[in-house]
Amino acid sequence: MRVRSALVVALLLVLPGCRAVKEKYFDSLEKVGVERRELLVSRVDKAREAQKDAQEQFQDALEQFQAVVGYDGGDLEKMYNKLSAEYEASVRRADEVRERIAKVEEVARSLFVEWNTEIGQYKDAAMRRESQAALRVTQQRYDQLLAVMKSSIGPMQPVLDRLRDQVLYLKHNLNARALGSLTGTAQQLEADVAALVDRIEASVAEADAFIRQMRAEG
Repeated sequence: MRVRSALVVALLLVLPGCRAVKEKYFDSLEKVGVERRELLVSRVDKAREAQKDAQEQFQDALEQFQAVVGYDGGDLEKMYNKLSAEYEASVRRADEVRERIAKVEEVARSLFVEWNTEIGQYKDAAMRRESQAALRVTQQRYDQLLAVMKSSIGPMQPVLDRLRDQVLYLKHNLNARALGSLTGTAQQLEADVAALVDRIEASVAEADAFIRQMRAEG
């Protein structure tokens, strides 16, 4: 219990420091001409590309699993090794998507805090109201984007879990007879990947729209 409490206290002390470091980083970028707004667009773009890469990787993993299930002779161990490699690559792609979305959240949070602070510096009431309205619109647009982007993460885990189970099963049952029991799993995995692809495509479309709007207003 004491150890857990100490860890909580340590995190509470470290996190504000981390935020301060990130703010200094964003401030230093602004000094060389890279505004937070521009950085947000860049990070959304990178998150979008990471999602596209993940989509392609999950589809590749599905194809490899289907190839294993449809085994009709050849080097079964080699096919298993390929499936295991596809699973590991899928894990890395999923982690990258999560990291990219987290980076989007970091700079967005900083942007909105800075924007709101600067609104209070206006002396002209009309300009202040205009900036407040623009901030509300941008926040609403961003909130919608973030919700859609995060919705693409959830369906990744069931696919990864199912792939991991099959990789482990094949590792200890590497024979043609064992493959017969995987047909139903292949069908479910195909449905899971299809649902994931739909989520990612919706997220990519939302990111495209967000980037276009931000650049048009920038």
